Amino acid sequence: MEPESDPDRKEDPDPAPSSSSSSSPSPFELLPPDALHEIMGRLTLRPALAARAACRFLREALPPESLPPLRLLALRHPRHSPYTILVLDPSFASPLWLSIPLSFLPFPSPSPVASSPSLLLLWADTPPSRSLIVCNPLARAYRVLPPLGSAWSRHGTVLAAPGGAALVLTELAALSYTPGSPHWLKSPLNLPSKPRSPILMSGSIFTLCDIGSPWRSQWKLFSCSMNCLGGWTQLERHDWGDVFDILKRPRLIPGAGGNRILMIGGLRSSFAVDAPCSTVLILGLDLGTMEWDEFGRMPPEMYRCFAGVAGGSAGGNNKVKVFGGDGRVWFSGKRARGKLAMWEEDREVRKGGGGAWKWVDGVPGYTEGVYRGFVFDAGFTAMP
Repeated sequence: MEPESDPDRKEDPDPAPSSSSSSSPSPFELLPPDALHEIMGRLTLRPALAARAACRFLREALPPESLPPLRLLALRHPRHSPYTILVLDPSFASPLWLSIPLSFLPFPSPSPVASSPSLLLLWADTPPSRSLIVCNPLARAYRVLPPLGSAWSRHGTVLAAPGGAALVLTELAALSYTPGSPHWLKSPLNLPSKPRSPILMSGSIFTLCDIGSPWRSQWKLFSCSMNCLGGWTQLERHDWGDVFDILKRPRLIPGAGGNRILMIGGLRSSFAVDAPCSTVLILGLDLGTMEWDEFGRMPPEMYRCFAGVAGGSAGGNNKVKVFGGDGRVWFSGKRARGKLAMWEEDREVRKGGGGAWKWVDGVPGYTEGVYRGFVFDAGFTAMP
């Protein structure tokens, strides 16, 4: 990983100069094995990669498979450099923007769309068709999946499963790929409408579908197992009441811990069809108890930066994008130039929700247009 200030740098990010040219051993080589193991075990991925580049002794003391993953937010923009992917390390108090080189891929303008642990999925032109590429950008290794038609890349939603498996969902069908298979498996989707913001959690897919009329949306939650893509079940309980009716253009995002779904949308001021929104509301569904709770509301002064005008609707005509995972939600919009809004779930709160709102300033690159993103666990736990 490299600082964003040098996005087009193409040299190997993990050189390993030999320590044999030095006549005296490094201080690390003089440490007792237990002390060395204790020090190495405390390093996170970024300093561990820097240590591996220092000398051969540290490279051998830090094998890639032993390095812990680093949770990042990967951003994509249609006009961003085709040779890098822009990432944010949210673990720092102030924004730390980095770029991960993609110059090892022999394809023009690859477009990252999803990720699983250590692996990125990217669309790329592989004439005469379009294909998904699975790669580990830190290991500079990739594999081309069986080709797909351009219609799938234009209209399909890509989900990345662990180990290099992948799903592509459209309004009528789903394609699934298992590593080692020579082709994609096609299944009818059997949903009442096009799936909206599908997410993959613990081997199951959750999505929203609009079962209303052309004049009024009516959102419902559906789920199915990855092993049975046609077996969708509508999740609904009487005590949920009007939970789906109070939100405009809702989206799903995985919550913290893998046992909670977050649903984010504009909070309607009334149940009228054309009712304006007053703010953004975040609801959480506990998959153990199947109960909804309110987790957060965007502060009015922050919401005004996205709505722009009185009664505006975040997520509507102002082209606000909502993305994230693992209890963090980011918002980008044309009116909020050069920055993102972020909400982070309070992981100590078990019921009733809670979280903190803040601005993430200094987004590098273009100020026009709207960024989209997804969570990426960078590391060496999986290879294409």
